[in-house]
Amino acid sequence: MEHTDSEGALPSMARTSLLRELPTTARGLRTRDALIAAGRTVFERLGYLDTRLIDITQEANCSSGTFYTYFASKEEILAAILERAQEDMMHPGTPHVADTDDPATIIEAANLAYFQAYARNAKLMALLEQVAQIDPEFGRLRRDRADAFVRRNARGIADLQRRGLADPELDPVLTSRALSNMVSRMAFSYFVTGDRELPMEQVVATLTRLWTNALRMETKNPRTRI
Repeated sequence: MEHTDSEGALPSMARTSLLRELPTTARGLRTRDALIAAGRTVFERLGYLDTRLIDITQEANCSSGTFYTYFASKEEILAAILERAQEDMMHPGTPHVADTDDPATIIEAANLAYFQAYARNAKLMALLEQVAQIDPEFGRLRRDRADAFVRRNARGIADLQRRGLADPELDPVLTSRALSNMVSRMAFSYFVTGDRELPMEQVVATLTRLWTNALRMETKNPRTRI
């Protein structure tokens, strides 16, 4: 589940300036939805560079004229796809830990939620790696959103430090960046490059143990105990 950043909404990874207003009719909304679903299917199958608009219209079983009624370009339909998918596929972050909660258990739940979301969107995540390499503006938007998660996790780490639950000498932002990158790159390796020798739950438990060890946290969870 996606959470709202305490300092405001997380920045969008979609280039929202490209998007036009939604159709005003139920039929128009259904047609637009069908094009978005077809676009995602084709992008994930062929990749961004090799996808042509005719591939999307054929997948959606519609004419090119219908496509241009709702989208002006391949870039615009990608923005619509990302706007719809991003709330499901991004890291839920490290939530606030109450005094009665075991921090390691909460962190493990967040890591598991991230891996489950990644599993649902692995093909799209692989596509985004490609787009980020060829579209500087998309790459910037992606970095901005990742940085927002790093800052939010850093606030969670700082809160643990203030409460005496984590190493006070660690820089919260640098530590958050290192640990967040560890989790995201492991998920990419696990789901995209196919390195799945171990069960997902074991991978998540190991990542959580590395996270808690890095923070020198005491934990009630035996699977993540230092």
